[in-house]
Amino acid sequence: MELTPRLLEQFVVLAEEQHFGHAARRLSMSQPPLSQAIQRLERGLGVLLLERTSRGVQLTAAGAAFAADAKRLLEAQSAAVARARRISRGVEGTVQLGYVSSLGYWHLPRLLTVAAREVPDIRLNVRQRNSAELAEQVRQGAVDLALVRLPVTDLAGLQVLEVAEERTVLAVPLGHPLAGAACVPLSRLRDEEFVTAAPQAMSQLHELIQDACQEAGFVPRSRAQGEDLTSMLGYTAAGVCVSLVPERVAALGHPMVRFVPLEGGDRLVTTVAALSRPTADPAVALLLELMERHRPEIEGPGAERVAQAGESGETEEPQEAGSRRHQASGEAPSGSAVRARRGLSEE
Repeated sequence: MELTPRLLEQFVVLAEEQHFGHAARRLSMSQPPLSQAIQRLERGLGVLLLERTSRGVQLTAAGAAFAADAKRLLEAQSAAVARARRISRGVEGTVQLGYVSSLGYWHLPRLLTVAAREVPDIRLNVRQRNSAELAEQVRQGAVDLALVRLPVTDLAGLQVLEVAEERTVLAVPLGHPLAGAACVPLSRLRDEEFVTAAPQAMSQLHELIQDACQEAGFVPRSRAQGEDLTSMLGYTAAGVCVSLVPERVAALGHPMVRFVPLEGGDRLVTTVAALSRPTADPAVALLLELMERHRPEIEGPGAERVAQAGESGETEEPQEAGSRRHQASGEAPSGSAVRARRGLSEE
């Protein structure tokens, strides 16, 4: 049995729709040939992939695993074809760009702006995943370039370009006593209830905040967890609790939330990095070069200016910034390493 891309696509679509009729419509084919193709696939594999019911189909455990693997194969094949075409054209074509959710509010839009202006013939297809998934997809070739927060557990075989650093700020409800503060020491928050970053969704932010609070002498009292920044700000806006979020979120100007810089904020810094394969094709290499050259535009202003911009609806650009590129051997620079390079204290 030959596992053709078309056969894999048919099964993946059926797994998503869980209904032969709906899947057939998506695939622009009639239902009987689709049913026959799936039966041939099951016979060829010697595995039952689907349980047929009166309402549609349900994936068996083997079927669910095969559907996930088949989808990854199709994505890798599509990326390989696009990469070959892109290389043959020089700097034209499509690049698969991945990002973690917390970078979708500031860094991703700014990168897309720079790319559209500087390399309009390169099309960026974006997808959101967690850092570990993106690192693996870059290694496998399903993603060409990924924006993540360091540290990432396994960076072996990947090239890492540091493109920005971002502090963490306090987000409080509009009527909170700290809403008008110019700056707040972290230790002052020991009696507050927090909505915290869910570790499975935003592990870097979760670990950073937990460690910083423990250094300040307390464990944050978690009222709830949010799997993205929008849900964290929603809880905060409701007046239920406070949260610690990346400073760039302040530029969104949430009408029911105030953002306050933290005293000693150098301890609450995360590094934004771009992951790619060492043998990047010309289009990816060009995008990496653009990120280095336009780092001030992508990184943006500091915490105080971002908080002010969030209230006024305006933004201000920094005057200068640098960037660093290195080959990963399985471990990326941590926030402590970044601070050490800057000569900051670890008190």
